[in-house]
Amino acid sequence: MEHFDVAIIGLGPAGSALARQLAGSKRVIALDKKHQHGTDGFTKPCGGLLAPDAQRSFIRDGITLPVEVIANPQIFSVKTVDVETSLTRNYQRSYININRHAFDLWMKSLIPDDVVVHHDSLCQKIWREEGKWQVVFHSDGQKQHVTADYLVGADGANSLVHRHLYPDHQIRKYVAIQQWFVEQHPAPFYSCIFDNDVTNCYSWSISKDGYFIFGGAYPMKEGQQRFESLKEKMAAFHFRFGEKVKSEKCTVLFPSRWADFICGKENAFLIGEAAGFISASSLEGISYALDSAEILNSVLKNKAEDPNDAYWRATRKLRIKLYGKIIKSRCLTAPGLRKLLMQSNVAHIPLNINEPTCRDYTTENL
Repeated sequence: MEHFDVAIIGLGPAGSALARQLAGSKRVIALDKKHQHGTDGFTKPCGGLLAPDAQRSFIRDGITLPVEVIANPQIFSVKTVDVETSLTRNYQRSYININRHAFDLWMKSLIPDDVVVHHDSLCQKIWREEGKWQVVFHSDGQKQHVTADYLVGADGANSLVHRHLYPDHQIRKYVAIQQWFVEQHPAPFYSCIFDNDVTNCYSWSISKDGYFIFGGAYPMKEGQQRFESLKEKMAAFHFRFGEKVKSEKCTVLFPSRWADFICGKENAFLIGEAAGFISASSLEGISYALDSAEILNSVLKNKAEDPNDAYWRATRKLRIKLYGKIIKSRCLTAPGLRKLLMQSNVAHIPLNINEPTCRDYTTENL
C-alpha cells in the first residue's frame, strides 16, 4: 500500500491549483474523474467567466492564460433583466470569457510530474485508521488503495469528503441546468435574469464561440420544468434559441448562512465548493477555489501544530467575504428591493441607442 503526504480528491480549479502548489514540498496523489484529454464526461453547467478575483490569483502566481482557453467574444457588461417588471439595466463587468472545460484541462496540465495523478478515476471509499487516511479508488481498470497523512476534498457540491466528515450537515442545493444553442443573435451579449416565479436564485445567458448558452439554478423539484418555463418567457425579450447542441446539468450549492462554510477536521480539509466556498449572489466559484487552495497550501507548508485550526482561522476573511455575498443575494432576489435598485439607475450604463424593452424588442435592436 503506497503512502502519500497529501491525497487530493477532485481536480477542478481548487484541486489542480493545490496540487501544483504543493508539488516539490509534499508527496501528493490526486484523483480526478475527468479524462486527461477531450470533452467526454464533462457536463458541468458553467457560464465560463473568469472574475477579477480569479485573475488576481493568477497574477500572484505569475501565470498567464493560453489562447486556447480564451473564448470569444469578450463582453464588458451584463444585461440584467427583471422578468416581472420588464426592467433591463446594463452594468459594467470585467470578466474574461473562457472555455470552462479547456480551462480545467489546462489547470491540470500545470501540475508537475512529481504529483501522482489518476485521471478518469473514481474515489469509492475513505476512512481514517491509525492516524492515516485510507483512500480506495478505481483507476486503470482496477481497484487501488493508498494512505495519506492529509486528505483534501476538492470534489465540488457532491463532495464525498464533505459527506464523510459531516454526514448530518445540510446546505441548500439547486439543480443547475444549461443548454447550448447555435448563436442567432446579431450582437452577442451576457445577461443575468431574475424571475421569482421560476426560481429564488437566478438564471444567465452568454455568447461563446458561435454558441448561445442559456442556464440557471432552480429548486431540485421540477427544475427542468422551471427551466423550460423561463425559456418561453424570454421570447418576450427576443432571446433567440437556435438549434440545440447539448444540455448540461449538475448540483450546485447555494450557501445561505455562516454555518454553510465548512473547512474540515482530523487532518482532512475542504476547499472550493466542497467547503461551501461559492458566491450566493452569482454562483461564481473559481475565485474562491483558487483562494482557498492558496490558503491551504500555505498552512500545510508551514506545518502548523493544528493545521485544521490554522486553516479555519486563515480562511476567516474569505468566509466573511462570502457571507457578504449571501446578504447581496438576499437583496437581489427580493423583488421589491431589486426593482428599487434597478429603477435608481445606480451604476447603470445607458446605451447610445434606444435600448429595447420586452414590448419593443426587435432583432435589429440586439
